[in-house]
Amino acid sequence: MNSNEGPAVPPALFYHDRGQTIIHGNVLTTRHIPAGTVDLVVTSPPYNVDIPYASHDDRLSYDDYLAFSRKWMARCYRWLDTSGRFCLNIPLDKNKGGQQSVGADLTTLAKAAGFRYHATIIWNEGNISRRTAWGSWMSPSAPFVIAPVELIVVLYKGTWKKPASKKTSDITRDEFMAWTNGLWTFPGESKKKAGHPAPFPVELPRRCMKLFSYVGDIVLDPFMGSGSTLVAALECDRRGIGIELDEGYCRVARERIQKEPGI
Repeated sequence: MNSNEGPAVPPALFYHDRGQTIIHGNVLTTRHIPAGTVDLVVTSPPYNVDIPYASHDDRLSYDDYLAFSRKWMARCYRWLDTSGRFCLNIPLDKNKGGQQSVGADLTTLAKAAGFRYHATIIWNEGNISRRTAWGSWMSPSAPFVIAPVELIVVLYKGTWKKPASKKTSDITRDEFMAWTNGLWTFPGESKKKAGHPAPFPVELPRRCMKLFSYVGDIVLDPFMGSGSTLVAALECDRRGIGIELDEGYCRVARERIQKEPGI
């Protein structure tokens, strides 16, 4: 290496610019995030419903899925500051591969990892087109009940009240009044547009950031995917960190960030 080129970037550090960092790595093994440095985690983890991710098996047994969830939540708990928050976007339940109370089970796991419960926001995505089975059609024999909503479970690490000294809040009066109502209604994201099989819209992390963090805070998404959380962080003047297992999705996220005009 030429001495004028500066230090080499570690291979796992895929991108670092404009206040946004992409880590090409595994949430269970990456060493790029120091303990106690993150202000807010916003993420939508794999739902284990056989989505064709490029580098993740979304067909685990339910017990293995819960064991995986327990491990990555423990890492997020370690990375969060004492007053850090955790916004977990998960399904209410699922019937693919057998009926499971996913929302309740993952909330219980988060509490077992040390998180404290604050609230649950219902995201009315309005996407009933996801329905793939009705059970017993027009019969009480064995019908399936499917709610076209998802959850955003809001948890925290040590104390709910965050110190506000010398920090700036950027949420408007109208946003605060609307978003403290625990029913959020906005559409989901197009898979084709996002370049990812299970994207979430930028609006979701944007609301979480403005409601639960300050300008300049560090926001982490341990399942970055196509980079919606980092795009929101750039728009909201937060420092974003995304962890992503698949290099192709890292490239998609980088391109989205580079195209954003920013503040």
